[in-house]
Parts: sequence; structure tokens; C-alpha cells
Amino acid sequence: MMDIPRKSQARLRWIKRIVISVILLGSISGLIWYVSRLKPAAPSVERANIWIDTVKRGPMLRQVRGLGKLIPEEIRWVPAATEGRVEKKLLEAGARVTRDTVLLELSNPQLEQETLDAEWNWKAAETSYDDLRVKLESQQLTQTAETARIESEYQKAQLGYEANLELAKDGLVPDLDLRLKKATAEHLAQSLQIEKQRLKINQESTRAQLAVQKTRIDQARALYSLRRSQLDQLKVRAGVEGVLHQLPVEVGQRVAVGTNLARIANPGKLKAELNIAETQAKDVQLGQEVSVDTRNGLIPGRVSRIDPAVRDGTVTVDARLEAELPRGARPDLSVDGTIVLEKLEDVIFVGRPVQGQPDSLISIFRLDPDGRHAVRISVKLGRSSVNTIEVKEGLKPGDQVILSDMAEQDGYDRIRLN
Repeated sequence: MMDIPRKSQARLRWIKRIVISVILLGSISGLIWYVSRLKPAAPSVERANIWIDTVKRGPMLRQVRGLGKLIPEEIRWVPAATEGRVEKKLLEAGARVTRDTVLLELSNPQLEQETLDAEWNWKAAETSYDDLRVKLESQQLTQTAETARIESEYQKAQLGYEANLELAKDGLVPDLDLRLKKATAEHLAQSLQIEKQRLKINQESTRAQLAVQKTRIDQARALYSLRRSQLDQLKVRAGVEGVLHQLPVEVGQRVAVGTNLARIANPGKLKAELNIAETQAKDVQLGQEVSVDTRNGLIPGRVSRIDPAVRDGTVTVDARLEAELPRGARPDLSVDGTIVLEKLEDVIFVGRPVQGQPDSLISIFRLDPDGRHAVRISVKLGRSSVNTIEVKEGLKPGDQVILSDMAEQDGYDRIRLN
């Protein structure tokens, strides 16, 4: 006997399978939706690899820092006073020099010849002066003698006239002779006056001619002195006490007038030349306190000069040092300078985050009270210093924050500290 399957049961099994499949599909879809809505697990960060700081409240020093070097306050370039050829270099950089120390010896045959010519011209002018003076003195003596002779004749004629005048009163001398005596005396008086004027003019002429010749002597002497000085300056001297820094010429080199032959500085008077970023230099003012780190001690100082120009994104700031230099301090020594801009008396501040810029809004991780987790928050920053920055909003004193670069956790709002 055979079993005959019933159609109603087969249909029920088929419906049952469809319902089970729909339920399974719905469950899988719901599970997928639920999993997709779950937040990613917080990543782990090693505490030893991050920098954590505590937010504080109180006074904060605003500072800026810049690298630089020590440079001499007094630098003297020794220029070439005349054209010449370098014959000898007597010293090298680093040598101590005095005012009379000879650094170089130059040669200039043309200048030597010009100096010799100027000397002979000066001596010739002096000889011409002496010759002219003798001639003029001779002429002066001749004119003086002539004036004296005429004066003597006038005196005789005047005495004769006066004697004849007395005799004429008694009728002993004719009137005609008396008039002749008077005319002769008057003529000699006029001649004497003329000779005296001529003598005076001759004296003035003598002084003028001698003065002209004297001027020529002075000119010749001045030219000789100039040539002699230029010749002496072929031995190039330091001119000041200090240390020779540079001697940028070589033997055999020809130098023109004004060429810098040597650089000399006083090693005992140095200042710090700091390069401050142009974005930070806007608040630097003359007279502000500076601390200069020479790697062998800190030296206090004050800002003495601010370069008005910007070079390669930095502003050059000079600091005058106000304490004795440490041992080993020398020109061009690399230093690190910190300038105190101002002191903020009562502000909330924290160590400066890697991405922290003045007057900016940043996101930063703040530690939970348990110290094992940190959450991302927004913080508004204010005025900044070298290592600290003002907090305007988002943090309170006592909060702990991560200052390190957390770029790898940019996709997370919460992290776990190990």
C-alpha cells in the first residue's frame, strides 16, 4: 500500500521556510544597522609618549625667543688710503693689534715719484722766496736811501730859506734870492712827500709779493705732506686696539682707494644680535629686558635697536649686554635670546600646545578626572609667550590637557591613556 503526500502540508512547509528566511534577513539587517551606529572604540595612547600640562592661574610672562650671535659693538674697517699693490701680509685673523700695528705693506712706484717731485717743488718754492725777499729788501733799501737823501736836501733848503728870511728883514738878501730859496724848499718838500708815498707803496708791494710766494710755499708743502702721508699709509696700520677679524686681501692683489683691507673689533664690548620672527616682533620695544644664553651662562641685557626691515621672515633685534661676559664669549658665538614683552598679572594659562597660535580657536584633549581617558574640547586662546599661552575660554585652572601633536587621533573625540 502506498502513501500519497498531501498538498496542504507541502505548502505549509514552503511558507514556513519563507517566514524563517525573512526573519533571518531582518535580523541580519538590524544587526548591521546597529553595528553601524556604534561608536568606534577609543584608541590607546602611551602616557609616556605625550606631554601633559596643568592649567594654572596667576602671573604670566609674555616672552619671545630668537636665535642669534654675539657681535662687536665697535667694528672698524681699515680702508686703503691710496691705490697700491699688496706686497706683504704681516698678520692673520685672530691676532691682537694696537693702534700702530702694521697689518699690510703696499707698494706704489708712481706715488713714490710724486712724493719726490712734491718735495723738490717745495724746496724750490722756498729758494724762490728767499731770492725774491733779498731782491725786494735791496729795492726797499735803495728807496729808503733815496727818501733819506731828498729829506736831507729838503732840510738844508728849508734852513737856508729861514736864514735868508731873517736876513731879508734887514735888507741884506735880495727879494729874488729869497723867493728862489723858498721855491727850492717847497719843491724838495713835495719831492720828499712823493718819495715817502713811493716808499710806502714799495713796502706794501714787498709784503704782497712775499705773501704770494709764501702761499706757493704753503701749497707746495701741503702737497708734499699729503704725498708723504699717502706714502706712509702704504704701511697699513690698525688705528685702534682690538682683535683682527678679517684681512680679505691677498699678496699681489691691487687695491683701489677706499677698498676695505681689514676688519678690527673690540672683543671686550659685544652685543647680541637676535633674529625674531616677524609675527612675534611687533610687540618688541626698546629697553625691554633680554636674557641671552651663551651656553656657558645667562647674561642680562636690554633691547637697544630694532631693525625696521624684515629679512627672510625675521626682524633683527640688538641687545646691549649689562653684565660681564662669561669665559669663552667671542664674536660670532651662537646664542639664544629671550625678550620679556610684558607681565600679565592674573590670567589663566597653560603650556603652549604644538598647534597653539595667539588669538585662535583650537581643539585639544582634556583628561578626565580618572586620568585614564581624555576627550576632545574646543579652547579659545589669547596672548602667547615662548612656552605658555593665555586661555580665554574652554578650560579652568586645574584641568589637565595634552599639549603634544595628536594629529594621528584627529578622527577620534576620545582616547584612552595607558
